[in-house]
Amino acid sequence: MVSPLSKSASEGSDETQNAQLVLNVYDLTPINNYMCWFGVGIYHSGIEAYGMEYGFGAHDYPTSGVFQVEPKCCPGYIYRCTIPLGNINMTQSEVQTFMEHMASKYHGDTYHLISKNCNHFTDDVCMTLTGRSIPGWVNRLARLGALCNCLLPESLQVTTVRHVPEYHGCSEEESESPSPIITREATESEDGDPERQLLSSPTAELEFIRESPK
Repeated sequence: MVSPLSKSASEGSDETQNAQLVLNVYDLTPINNYMCWFGVGIYHSGIEAYGMEYGFGAHDYPTSGVFQVEPKCCPGYIYRCTIPLGNINMTQSEVQTFMEHMASKYHGDTYHLISKNCNHFTDDVCMTLTGRSIPGWVNRLARLGALCNCLLPESLQVTTVRHVPEYHGCSEEESESPSPIITREATESEDGDPERQLLSSPTAELEFIRESPK
């Protein structure tokens, strides 16, 4: 297993020193500009390391829902801020292997806006690698929503934020090739709902991480 939080600049090899882990936070809806005054909001978050951002999204298949995307550019969301989480003693390949392991725990068909969302994923990653949780305000509304679903706007009371992978899995010969590019399956119910479109309408490419072999 990989080694998590860096304790000093003198520990580990040069390759693994001072690899910074940060949390990129996005708004899912413009009403966050008002809700933030009450200490809550509807946010998406992704973990960034080595110039790549990792997040968790939904699709209808029992395969990886963990994806990678250009930092601060996750499609369908409005970038808000970046929060430093600490340094880790891991190489880039070790980070990738770790995310493949996490992908086996976070399948796209298990995504739920209240009980297993993108912020649960980033909190799990942060806790595992640094021993600390992400800031509580990032996922506070989901915790409150677990007690009372009516706290969420009706347009956001959905179980999944959907993306549709073009294909799943790969052969041994394809193991070194890029991960599948994700597209969105449009539905008529989304067309007239701006907030739901903000939730699920990508404007750039993202790629699912393949699960590590069991």
